Order: sequence, then C-alpha cells, then structure tokens
Amino acid sequence: MARPYRGKIQAVVFDWAGTIVDHGSRAPMGVFVEVFKRFGVEISVAEARVPMGLAKWQHIQAVGRLPAVAARWQAAHGRGFTDKDVDRIYGVFTPLNAEVVPQFADFIPGALDTVAALRARGVKIGSTTGYNRPIMAVLAPIAAQGGYVPDNMVCAGDLAEGRPSPLMMYRCFADLGIWAPASVIKVDDTVPGIAEGLNAGSWTVGLSVSGNGFGLSADETAALSPAEFAERRAQSAQELTDAGAHYVIDSVADLLPVLDAVEARLERGEQP
Repeated sequence: MARPYRGKIQAVVFDWAGTIVDHGSRAPMGVFVEVFKRFGVEISVAEARVPMGLAKWQHIQAVGRLPAVAARWQAAHGRGFTDKDVDRIYGVFTPLNAEVVPQFADFIPGALDTVAALRARGVKIGSTTGYNRPIMAVLAPIAAQGGYVPDNMVCAGDLAEGRPSPLMMYRCFADLGIWAPASVIKVDDTVPGIAEGLNAGSWTVGLSVSGNGFGLSADETAALSPAEFAERRAQSAQELTDAGAHYVIDSVADLLPVLDAVEARLERGEQP
C-alpha cells in the first residue's frame, strides 16, 4: 500500500473564467441567453448559470433539460429538447462566445500576484476550463499578453469526458509530471469544477466572490452594500461547501494562506 503523501504542494490547477479572468464569470451568460432566443426560447441568466462549469455542449444540454426551459421548448417547437438541438445551438454558441470573450478578459484582482508567488515557491501552474479550444484560442493569447501563461491548458472537448470527471485533472498530472493527487490543489468557482478536483483525489478550493455563484463584475461587487455583499457571499460559499470544497475563499488573491494550511495538514499525514 502506498504511503500517504507528506511533501509540499507541487501544483495548483486553476480554472479560467471566474477564477483567473472575468470576475463574475459573465462572458458566457449573455451568449447562452442569446442562442436560446435565436431558437425561439427565452431563458434567464439565472437559468443559464445553473450548470456552469460543465463543458459548453453539456452545459447547453443541461439548460435545455431544466424543467421550465424544457416546457418552453416544447411549447415553441411542439416536441421535446433533443441532443440534435444541442448540436445546433452549440454550433451557434461557440463563435458567439469567442466573439465576446475579449470583453471579459480582465484579470481578477490579485490573480497575477498569486500566480507569481506560487511560482516563487516552485509550484507548477496547471489549468482546466469548460471552454473549448476555439474559445481559448481567443482568450489564452490575451491572457498571455497580460502576463498569464500556465504550464498547461486542458480544454473541454480535449478528452472523452470533461467535468465533473477527473480526466482533465489526470491530463494535468501527466503534462506537469506530477503523480501524487494529494500534492495538487484544484481552484475553481463552480460545483462541477470542485467535483473535478475531488474526483481526482486532490485538494479543492472554491471561490465564493470572484466567480459564477456571485455573478457580478468587480465594480458591481464593490458597489454592493455590506449586507448585500454578505448575503451573496454566504449563498455562493454554501454552494461550494455543499459541493465538498475543502476550503472556500473569496478569490485567488486569498489562496496563499490555504497553501500553507494544506501543507501543514500533509505534514501531519492528512490526505484530501
């Protein structure tokens, strides 16, 4: 039987939207609403956010299967929502999302400083995303120009299955040359992203303010009253806690103390 891993954290695997860029994970939301509207069905941003973190094909499928959306689709088309409909919507979604993603490519405050601090500690930087390659072909160069180039990038559609399966994490392990899951922290703002890390056997950190659960830009967040902010943060944090996240913080700016806490737990022999 293998001995528990007791060393340092070797890698942190970050999500993209809502984690490193795009405070509130807003880029896909308007696109989901627009593409369903083009197919004769109105959906709300709240409905579009429900499956956030899944690969976008599966996300569209999950939205279409929401009971209220499925009923609207049936009323509009005289039949149920099918995977062929997902294919048609997805074909429209990808170019639209790629078109708008540069408008939401600003770094989340503290992200670059945190990544720099991790690299200074010798930690490798991995990345997984629910975006596909065509969308990331637009976003990744913008991020690189701003100073963020992770050591690898695994996109939705690269493997046989995406989140919540651990396959994208496994690809990160292979790409980064790391084999102990307990030596890796997965950082994500969505429930499927947390599940991805848990299923891989890694530590997980949920982001309650910068991402999908909170759903606001940095400026919109700053404009909230203290009571409104606390209510939104508590609700978002609870969703991530219920998903099994080992730690929940506001944003990646708060990650370094978690790294220290995890390494202390590993030294004591604890595992994810």
